[in-house]
Amino acid sequence: MNIPKSISHTRFAVVRARLEAYEPRPGWQAWIYEFLLFGFKQGWACLFGGLMLALLLGTHLFYPAGAPLARYDFLTLGAVAIQAGMLALRLETLDEAKVILAFHVVGTVMELFKTYFGSWLYPEPSVLRIGGVPLFSGFMYAAVGSYLARVSRIFDFRFSHYPSEVLAGLVAVAIYVNFFAHHWLPDIRIALFATLGVLFWRTRVWFRVWRKDRWMPLLLGWLLVALFIWFAENIGTFSRAWLYPSQRDGWAMVSPAKLGAWYLLMYISFILVAAVHRPRKKV
Repeated sequence: MNIPKSISHTRFAVVRARLEAYEPRPGWQAWIYEFLLFGFKQGWACLFGGLMLALLLGTHLFYPAGAPLARYDFLTLGAVAIQAGMLALRLETLDEAKVILAFHVVGTVMELFKTYFGSWLYPEPSVLRIGGVPLFSGFMYAAVGSYLARVSRIFDFRFSHYPSEVLAGLVAVAIYVNFFAHHWLPDIRIALFATLGVLFWRTRVWFRVWRKDRWMPLLLGWLLVALFIWFAENIGTFSRAWLYPSQRDGWAMVSPAKLGAWYLLMYISFILVAAVHRPRKKV
């Protein structure tokens, strides 16, 4: 059984090699098998985020009200344990852990700012926190970074018509600054969306699920991931891990308008991962 060097250092390697070596009957059975394999690989890429969502829901439903350890502190310790376990069991690479750390720092800075201005809040007490932000919150951003780093490796991402990396990075900086500056200055997100459209309208992401290379427009790929994050955010607010001001008196679905903010954050996340794993060209 030949295992590519790029994945031979993870426990996923043997499972992936066996699944890719399977030979279903040609035709619709092969198509269905590739579709199921796509779902399996996506689920594996989402492992960190899926475990975090399970932790949020589980503690919301079952955590004892009078426990000596605050729920938020339990979530922080649980997130650290998940991260340590994934590294110890070789379910995650060290490079992916570095990406997660970078996302934790970037996300915590944003959380401190946004909670100060009342964009959202954390209603429960805790000890492990900075200001009004419990430390587990950074792991929610880290889950996005973990997914992007893992999915690019698992699906062997390559890109065609990728723009200047310097220019792409400057746009990411502008988006990050706008998340803060729009509280005092005009919100320029429409201009930022237009800039992304101009830069990446020709860019395709090529990926390999099984035997053939597939592709989709990169702009569409970011939208699909942003939609998934929006669904996850609804689960997070349902579990009262954090709340928007409109949800204080009872849970309501997060506005679909938040998709725009998640799309821009998705782009920042992509550029952060690209700083560690340089985008490879489609040959």
